[in-house]
Amino acid sequence: MEGSSFFSRLKSGLTKSRENWAQKMGAIFQNRHWDEESLDAMEENLIAADLGPKATQKLIDLLRRQSPGGAEDLAQEMSSRLQQAMVEVLQASTTPPKTLPLSVRPWVIVFLGVNGVGKTTTIAKLAAQYRSAGKKVLLVAADTFRAAAIEQLEAWAKRVGVDVIKHRAGADPSAVVYDGIQAAKSRGIDVLLIDTAGRLHTKVHLIEELKKIRRVISREQPDAPHETLLVLDATTGQNGLQQARVFKEATDISGIVLTKLDGTAKGGVIVSIQEELRVPVRYVGVGEDVEDLQPFDASQFVRALFEK
Repeated sequence: MEGSSFFSRLKSGLTKSRENWAQKMGAIFQNRHWDEESLDAMEENLIAADLGPKATQKLIDLLRRQSPGGAEDLAQEMSSRLQQAMVEVLQASTTPPKTLPLSVRPWVIVFLGVNGVGKTTTIAKLAAQYRSAGKKVLLVAADTFRAAAIEQLEAWAKRVGVDVIKHRAGADPSAVVYDGIQAAKSRGIDVLLIDTAGRLHTKVHLIEELKKIRRVISREQPDAPHETLLVLDATTGQNGLQQARVFKEATDISGIVLTKLDGTAKGGVIVSIQEELRVPVRYVGVGEDVEDLQPFDASQFVRALFEK
């Protein structure tokens, strides 16, 4: 898909965040003073825009070391330098998702996330994208804690034209994963996408369950899982960051998928997540269509956040 096409989707999806951003930062930029008072006000507003204290402090430190250089339009200069600083912070921990063609078959991706964050739809969208790129895709319903989770994954699998490996509700998730890997090998599957449960109120069980799943995967497929993606709902803001901390304690996470950016004014949380967790955002979602989930690009994101 054309980058310009997704940029328009991203820009549209970030409308609420951009309006919130403009409202908070507008008065500072109009003030036309590059001084400690402006920087202090900017710091307060960055935190209020869900960037979080750690990311905000890094941005302010970057800006404090700079001089406006006698710019004629100081408001524009402040805005431009803030954008540059945000891109710098985001790019510091950003690594892109593995690109096609994938080097190993099956390429195994595990998905984590609590109920309601858009995990199943994310899996389906990526399955559809891999399939449209000519890859054979198989899904694994390893969230056996809820029958509804299995049914939802089945429905999406049927919709995008891929198969799903499942057991009954309440079955051992690692047993489903084992069967999924064997099926992927026997069928010549390119990409294996594994859904898992995310029950934060039973943290100990979550940790043990994920460890067991990873042991099964790595035993049956060396060097796998190749990606472990945590799906977060952008509308939860800093609560999403807390979820990420719990999952990061439970298992290794290679990347974040941030969904529902189109439904929130808290898009700034993406900076906080990357800076505090040092886990890169791999994909962002800005709508319901398959094309609305795309690899994260720091420059594109910041531009969409600022550009009217």
